[in-house]
Parts: sequence; structure tokens; C-alpha cells
Amino acid sequence: MGIKVNGKVIVETYRNEIKSFIKDGVSKGLRVPSIKTILVGEDGGSLSYVKSQNNLCNKLGISYTCIHLDKHANQKDIVDIIEKFNEDDSVDGIILQLPLPKNLDEKEITSKIAYNKDIDGLTDVNLGRFYKGEKSFIPCTALGVIEMIKNTGCVIKGKHAVVIGRSNIVGKPSAQLLLNEDATVTICHSKTLNLKEICKTADILVAAIGKPGFVKSDFIKEGAVVIDVGTTMINDKVTGDVCFDEVIEHASYVTPVPGGTGLMTTTMLIKNACSAWRDNVY
Repeated sequence: MGIKVNGKVIVETYRNEIKSFIKDGVSKGLRVPSIKTILVGEDGGSLSYVKSQNNLCNKLGISYTCIHLDKHANQKDIVDIIEKFNEDDSVDGIILQLPLPKNLDEKEITSKIAYNKDIDGLTDVNLGRFYKGEKSFIPCTALGVIEMIKNTGCVIKGKHAVVIGRSNIVGKPSAQLLLNEDATVTICHSKTLNLKEICKTADILVAAIGKPGFVKSDFIKEGAVVIDVGTTMINDKVTGDVCFDEVIEHASYVTPVPGGTGLMTTTMLIKNACSAWRDNVY
């Protein structure tokens, strides 16, 4: 029987550090950090994420504003808002909630965010620097994945890590961060042959495919660390990619959904925002 990873306990340490960092800056006469979020449409996951961002910013003393646009908003309107925030020195971080409605060019709009305010790590500049090993903002969920693994006490170096999913915001950056920690990494996806057999060789398994309950007990190597990144809404309930009750019988550690990587994602986003604020005002 494995251990359920308590995300609430883990993030509390990071959040206390962030709160102290902001308090110290404000005590020196600096303004508070400022984040602007742009939300287009009514995607359930995005609405939930924006709510958690707002709640956390209020707790930590960060100025937070969400610009909520109708799903029929045109591309120019969104780009105009982004460019306005780019030029505003009082704005430290800009978040574009994804996914966007299908009529919009997600890549083109994302590219308009100033790289030094791109706290989600989505622009070509930040992604390029990240994969080259240079200073950059790193996608927040991937950062959260690595921190969750480390907090289990697992030594990543030399381990075989399998990442299910190859998205630019979770799968690929998670794999790169695992490589940076000297793991041997395999990336699996919808076209992978013998996927179950590959997963069963993993010392560390990261599930990030958005298929509720996809990873079952027969995917798991005894004693593996399993990180569930899935956040699919089913009957108004957030559901992960991992069958938690099954998998925990074989894994050493499993992250729950909710209460796992979602908490870490929001916390890493705010941590990135504080880095942008530091570079902007110090």
C-alpha cells in the first residue's frame, strides 16, 4: 500500500516563502506584484483555474485582475489587451488562459506576450531558452510535477521516468526537467505501441493525457512514484488520469486529484510572478 501525496502540506511551505518575499519587498517601499489574466469564453477548467489564482493572490498579497472576454471575442481585441499590458510597467505577469476558442490562433496570440512577463512560460523565447538550459520562465505544471516528485524523497538521478503525454505545457517540459535531473526519460502518447508494457518499467510515471482513469494498476511497476496531472471535469467533479484506489496498492507514492499537482501548478505560477516582479522592481 502506497502513500497519498498531500499537496496541501507541500504547497504551504512554498506559499509561506512567497508571502515573506512579498512582505519584505513591500516593507522596503516597493509596490505589490501585479498579475493580469485574460480568459476567453467559459471553459470549465479555465474558470476553475482562474478562481484558484484569484484566491491565492488574495491570500499572498498580490494584485490580480482577470479580463473575461466573450467566446466570440476577435483576435485583435485580445492582442490589443496583451500589448497594453506589455507596455504597462506596473504589470509583472500576463496569463493567457488556454485553451482558447477554436476560431482563434492560439500560437499567434501567445507569441504577443512579452517574454519577461510570460509567467506561464509559453512564448517561443522562454521555451527556447528553457530547452537550451538558459534562464527562463518554465511551464508551471511541469515545475509542479518535479517538485512533487522531489517531495516524496525519490532520488530522480538514474531512474527510468515515463511521461504519458507530449503537450507543450506539460508533457514535453516535464520530460525535459526530468532529463535535467539525470533521469532516463521515455515519452509516450496516443500512437505509442505497447504503452502499458512501457509504463510498467517506470520508476517514475507522469500521467498527463486528459483521459480520466486511463492509468490502472496493471500499468504500474511495484514501488513506482505516480504523478497524476489529469484534470477532466466529469459531473462537476475534477477527475484525474489515474485510478487512484487501484494504483496506490502498487505504487510507493501517488498524487491525488484534486489536492495534488493542481495546487502545485497555481503555486509555481505565483512563484514565477514573484520572479518577474523581482526583476522588474528591484
